[in-house]
Formats: sequence, C-alpha cells, structure tokens
Amino acid sequence: MVSLASGPLVLIGAGNMGGALLSGWLKKGVTGSSIIVVDPGPSDAMMGLIRESGATHLTQAPTDKTAGILFLAIKPQMMDAVLPPLKPIVGPQTVVVSIAAGKTLSGIEALIGKSAAIRAMPNTPAMVGRGVTGAYANEAVTEQQRLLVETLLKVSGPVEWVATEADIDAVTAVSGSGPAYVFYLVECMAEAGRKAGLPADLAMRLARETVAGAGELLHQSPEEASRLRKNVTSPGGTTAAALSVLMADEGMQPLFDKAIAAAKKRAEELAV
Repeated sequence: MVSLASGPLVLIGAGNMGGALLSGWLKKGVTGSSIIVVDPGPSDAMMGLIRESGATHLTQAPTDKTAGILFLAIKPQMMDAVLPPLKPIVGPQTVVVSIAAGKTLSGIEALIGKSAAIRAMPNTPAMVGRGVTGAYANEAVTEQQRLLVETLLKVSGPVEWVATEADIDAVTAVSGSGPAYVFYLVECMAEAGRKAGLPADLAMRLARETVAGAGELLHQSPEEASRLRKNVTSPGGTTAAALSVLMADEGMQPLFDKAIAAAKKRAEELAV
C-alpha cells in the first residue's frame, strides 16, 4: 500500500503515459479515492477505470485542495497554458513531477512557482509495465518525497536517478526515444529477410518475435549483453558472418553514436 498522507495525488493528463501510470498505481495499492485525475477528455476505457477505482475526475484542476504530489503527464507544448492555473494547488509540501520531454524544471518553475520538483523520462514500454525511467530531483525534494515518487514511477519499470538535470537529455536520447530504434530494427530485419527471399509477412513475424524474445532473455538473464551475444556466435558461423558487417568500423556503433548525439542535441534544443 502506498501512503499519500501529505495530500491527494493529482494527475494532470490521462493519455497513454498518464493512463499507464494510473493503472499501475491502482494495481500497486494506491487508493483510488486519494487520486484526482484532471483531463478534459479521457478515453472511455480510462473513464471506466477512474469510475471503478473511486478516483475523482475533473476537467479542470481543483482550486480548493493542495496536492501532495502533482504529476504532469501532458505534452510539453501544453505546459504554458496548463501550468499557471495549477499554482493554487501547489503548497509547501507538494512535490511536482513532470514526465514531459524537453521542459526543464526552471521552465516549470517559471509557470507554477518554486517547489520541490522531479523531472522524469519514462518510455512507451511503460504501457505494458516494462518501461524504464530516468529521473532527476531538485534540491528541495526530501528523501521521503523522492522515495515516494520512485515507488510511483516503479509501477512501469525500474527507475534510474541521474546526478544532473542535463543528464536527462542523454536519458531521453537513449531510453526515452530508444523504443523507436528497436522498432526500426525490426523493420530493417524484416525488410532484409524479404530481400533474402522470405514472404514479407513471415519475415516480419520472425523479426518481431526474435527481437521480443531476445529482449526477454536480456531481461531475465544476469549475463551482460556482450556475453549473450557471444553465446549466440559460433566461430566461423552465420552469426559471426553477420556481425562482421554490423561490427565493422562503419557498422552499427558509429551509426548509434550519431543517432544518440542527434537525439540529445534535439532534447537540449527543446529544453526551455
């Protein structure tokens, strides 16, 4: 059971990520009556979950309550309009948590006032409980607040704390955007399989299941990724032939170096 004695958990935004977090909180024992969901138009499924759990749904933030935790699960371009009206519910004991990409804590502070605040970067596998979140807490966050927020974030997967807010841009580049890289890997494998003579639908099924299975093996195994790779690779075999291309000087590593650098640079540009 998660205790929210300092005030209600106010969730701003019940879209994909906000909804995934809400579902996880309820499964982990957060009492629905302690949650206020603010969203002008949640999906039918989300409204059903809100009603069933006993949580409160509002189309606008309440002005007669002080949030214990204010969770911002909205797009960064919505912040300028959504945050200023939230000032009345931010009190001395409130911790603000933002999962919006590219919005710094100073930018949030300019809109909502000074507060204990945490910037977190989950990724989309959070929707199936297999995400990972990078997080940074400002100096006003107490250890108790940090532990509580970590507990709430962990419903979608592990939480990794970083030392500086600037590190969140690198987290965004690696894990925040990372699922898209993996999905594109599946596309590339499937297309290569088609060119090798397989029917397109079979090639896609093989690629999808291979990546999903390899990910699950990586998740369950204590071995390093490099060891798992070596376990698959017989000297002089087919895997070694493919890896001689992928691990060449012009292979995957320099491409990923460029891709991560480009994503990090864009995250820095978006940070305001």
